[in-house]
Amino acid sequence: MVRLPGPFARFAPVLACGVLIVGVSTFTRLLFALRPDVGGAGGLADWGRIFGLGLLYDLVVAGYMLAPFALWLSLTPDRLARTRLHRTVIAVVVLALAYGVVLLGVMEWLFWNEFGGRFNFIAVDYLLYTHEVIGNIRESYPVGPILLALLLPAALFTTLIMRRVWRPSAAPLSWRAAGGAALVYGLALAGSLRFVDADLKNFSPSDSANALAGNGAYEFFAANYRNELSYDRHYATLPIEDAMSTVRAALDGDGSRWVAPQRIDLERDIRAGRPERRLNVVLVSVESLGAEFLGAYGDRRGLTPNLDRLARESLWFSNVYATGNRTVRGLEALALALPPTPGQSIVRRPKNEALFSLGSVFEDKGYGVLFAYGGYGYFDNMNAFFDANDYRSIDRRSIPAKRIEFENIWGVADEHLFDQVLDEIDRARAERPERPVFAHVMTTSNHRPYTYPQGRIDIPSGTNREGAVKYTDYALGCLLERARSRAWFDDTVFIITADHGANARGTTSIPVDKYRIPVFVYAPRHIAPRRIDRLMSQIDIAPTLLGLLDFSYYSKFVGRDVLRSAEASDRAFVANYQTLGYLKGDRMAVLHPKRRVEVFRLADGMRVRVPVDDPGLAREAIAFYALSSYAFHNGLYRDEEQRPPLQRASAPPPHGRPG
Repeated sequence: MVRLPGPFARFAPVLACGVLIVGVSTFTRLLFALRPDVGGAGGLADWGRIFGLGLLYDLVVAGYMLAPFALWLSLTPDRLARTRLHRTVIAVVVLALAYGVVLLGVMEWLFWNEFGGRFNFIAVDYLLYTHEVIGNIRESYPVGPILLALLLPAALFTTLIMRRVWRPSAAPLSWRAAGGAALVYGLALAGSLRFVDADLKNFSPSDSANALAGNGAYEFFAANYRNELSYDRHYATLPIEDAMSTVRAALDGDGSRWVAPQRIDLERDIRAGRPERRLNVVLVSVESLGAEFLGAYGDRRGLTPNLDRLARESLWFSNVYATGNRTVRGLEALALALPPTPGQSIVRRPKNEALFSLGSVFEDKGYGVLFAYGGYGYFDNMNAFFDANDYRSIDRRSIPAKRIEFENIWGVADEHLFDQVLDEIDRARAERPERPVFAHVMTTSNHRPYTYPQGRIDIPSGTNREGAVKYTDYALGCLLERARSRAWFDDTVFIITADHGANARGTTSIPVDKYRIPVFVYAPRHIAPRRIDRLMSQIDIAPTLLGLLDFSYYSKFVGRDVLRSAEASDRAFVANYQTLGYLKGDRMAVLHPKRRVEVFRLADGMRVRVPVDDPGLAREAIAFYALSSYAFHNGLYRDEEQRPPLQRASAPPPHGRPG
């Protein structure tokens, strides 16, 4: 029998459920530790801290989960507590709690399979998109059998426990004892808010050790709290004048001129010195296309024959790093060329309209500007963001049903999306032949459940990630093959890249090697094939593209034209929702919440980190991230027309767009 001191015997069901929550959490932690993809956590002392801190988090979670149950029992009058109906309700509550705890453990295991860590900001974001997320789960796993199977352990626990707590749950409880219990419980929860936070578990340089020490439910709510972080409040910073000076020095050397060098202002005047090449541009950001899948980067599985051929026939930037591990981060980097700010992507933030963007530059140059997505564009606020920033959005709803041979919960097969984009360009060129087109295309097929039309490749649909990669490579080959038949092909630049890597998981640390992505610039009539091995950030793609087109324009991009910048300025920004990395050479500065800064030397293919002292690199990292956050929050990244500043100030902007 579960026993508590006489005056508090009624709380026996709460104690039993608490033991269950802690027990299941500890067992889940042990199973995670045995996973082959979880690296060693260190010595005996580290394992002690993992399970010690883990127990603390488990107790905190149990306390919050059971608080309503404990409050209910403390307020129940003795007369009602003795009824069979009341104790039956307790049994139902225990069953529901037991089922929920076991289900939570299974969900966390499946989440780790996909994202390499416990629940985090990704889980928070996905709660907003239940159609896609629930559909993805249903298409990827046998949901019905799993849910039914979990009833068995929950019912077994409830049966065993209720036999032991049936009588204690009806024990008399004085108001004094109830008040005392509530007071102690409340103080314990208040203490957890004061002394326990999501950073407490981060005791080790091993990301696996820190993840094991956590608790999924706790991480979920902590991520919800931190979904948008104030840079100034949580991170190391500099006086904004010093940050501006540091960034200005880092960006100098590409031939541009600062418009207002005495002010906190990002605007530069970029003059190409040659006639502009008004070519069509098709930018394809492929879902989760990490460099590790491509034969051009050394993979031997033969998954990407079309992309490997592009590596030989294109201007290939081979050392590019994504800014984050989410699609919205990739879209943000490609459209805004701005380093990531902590918390939520700008694509999903308030006041993200009328920003300076790649689309706004093309629009001001007279281009037709298009954003195309294979799924529903409300997901991650994509349509709203692009529509508010000079793009015209099309998504799954724009594609005729007769064209769609295959779709899954995330969107239509990539080949159908590409066919729609080709038609959109055909239509735009037919209506206004003198007007070139810029189209940014975001794919969906390389995503769990990894399904695609049958018969396209030699890996059956729904098998694994490798099949999805090979299919999306097939679809890209179809895109280029079908585009060659168009009259506008010879005057078009194709840029093939990724939104992020497939294995840059949503953990606290940043696995730099998994952030590497390909960038191919393909225009046989205009751009000679060659390989560029210089370190480059995803935010450099937009200004480098505009440089290849010999555009003269006023820029606010923090990214720079790699081909016109000194090699000494090469750097990359790699981040997740709360950790901000700045990569330069073989060193990386990492900014954490609580104003913590680390600098590492990277070795063994960027997988090993050796702490070093480099205050100059740390200062540069702080300057870029602090200024980027300041620029967005203070309106410095608002779009302005491509006119000289004096003319711009004396005339209202056309199109009704804010200046």
